[in-house]
Amino acid sequence: MMRPHLAILQARIRVLLQYRAAAAAGFGTQLFWGFIRMMIFGAFYQSTSDPQPMTYEEVVTYIWLSQAMLVMMPWNVEEDVRELIRSGNVVYEMLRPVELYGLWFSRSLAFRFAPPLLRALPMFVIAGMFLGMSAPPSGASAAAWAAATLGALLVSASLTTLLSVSLLWTVTGEGVSRLVFSAVVFGSGLAVPIPLFPEWLQQILYFLPFRNLVDVPFRLYLGHIPPSQVWACLLHSAIWVAMLILAGKLLLNRGLRRMVIQGG
Repeated sequence: MMRPHLAILQARIRVLLQYRAAAAAGFGTQLFWGFIRMMIFGAFYQSTSDPQPMTYEEVVTYIWLSQAMLVMMPWNVEEDVRELIRSGNVVYEMLRPVELYGLWFSRSLAFRFAPPLLRALPMFVIAGMFLGMSAPPSGASAAAWAAATLGALLVSASLTTLLSVSLLWTVTGEGVSRLVFSAVVFGSGLAVPIPLFPEWLQQILYFLPFRNLVDVPFRLYLGHIPPSQVWACLLHSAIWVAMLILAGKLLLNRGLRRMVIQGG
């Protein structure tokens, strides 16, 4: 049952890895914004004498991790899926001998894996050598970060597929994408590390799935979360992935029952 989905995943990854010029342009943009964020947090740390839950050096590493993994964030849908729904050609997807949700999930997984792969490797090299990004404090922290990053990838793909399913109602998806963009940037710790938020707000954000995208893997990398807690973090990710997949399948089945193809 998994063979068609794996074939789709591998084929889509090979296609996405061809966009090297776009990756190079994106790398330059992310490098620029990384410098901007370093200056913002540098000004913050220089302007306060109060003890902070993260050191400036930890925040610098956090920033470059976020820039390296930026395009893994689930704030937009794959343009090919959007065009299929807009044109009505989604009906051809329904005729394929594979479950539609599994097909879209495999595409989303590739969409969230291949582009970051092209940008993350050079970002680690440049930021590690010249921009203050530090290595994990131990091999256990590195292994915990790798496992949590896999969890983040699955959460991101699940959210992306849910966004794709929402196009059956919204068609363009611009409104939903912008709402999710704000939720991801704020709730994941992408804009500001979650430990710098007020305590009451941290408790809310720890419950939501967005934390697993940035806060958990990055703080495991830093050793800010002990490697021994990785299993609890992975369980939290797995529960949310299961819930998001279930919600996506239910919404997709409901949408297909009501869908009317015009044109195509």
